Amino acid sequence: MSIFTPTNQIRLTNVAVVRMKKGGKRFEIACYKNKVMSWRSGAEKDLDEVLQTHTVFTNVSKGQVAKKDDLSKSFGTEDLTEICKQILAKGELQVSDKERQSQLEQMFRDIATIVAEKCVNPETKRPYTVSLIERAMKDIHYSVKASKSTKQQALEVIRQLKESMQIQRAHMRLRFILPAKEGKRLKEKLKPLMKVVESEDFDDQLEMVCLIDPGCFREIDELIRCETKGKGSLEVLSLKDVEEGDEKLE
Repeated sequence: MSIFTPTNQIRLTNVAVVRMKKGGKRFEIACYKNKVMSWRSGAEKDLDEVLQTHTVFTNVSKGQVAKKDDLSKSFGTEDLTEICKQILAKGELQVSDKERQSQLEQMFRDIATIVAEKCVNPETKRPYTVSLIERAMKDIHYSVKASKSTKQQALEVIRQLKESMQIQRAHMRLRFILPAKEGKRLKEKLKPLMKVVESEDFDDQLEMVCLIDPGCFREIDELIRCETKGKGSLEVLSLKDVEEGDEKLE
């Protein structure tokens, strides 16, 4: 194939190989470095930004292309793009030990950053610093999983840290306005989803400002839209209810 002519052989030196064994055979795809994890986390949506070529190989470095029969038997299709997607999702990223270590360290920092951005000390309402979260993750011996997205792992870290320190997701502040007719009935349904009611005004309509756990937002939004048939309104006043200054761990 032309892709392996000397003029563009260089393009494949910066290659990340994803390997998968299926049906007793080895299949590989050639990807751009740093793009495989972006695809798996959902940050990268364009397949052409991830794959160097939509070709499936038995050995990328030697330029050995997989046979159509083998692909068809192993994957049940000859659609190369579909096969590449399967290998991308379930295959093993081939990296050197040094690269893998560097990648895991970066993911560790990214997870700690997400946790610090989303959480507070529930007693003081102050956010924790990233370095403090990193230290806490080391204390619980958290092991980063290269195949899982940093967002998924951040939620797992929050669950584990709750066992050893004061930490919770920062509350969102919402304002919703409901028609008087549905107001009272809907308020009862919304009550279990609210952490704190900061203000409540019932005149021609019900207007409330409250704090909620971010995980309940979608449920509240759907409830208001469905029950009021689009007549109610929901506004996010702040994504995080936090006090100024960072939390220190003495």
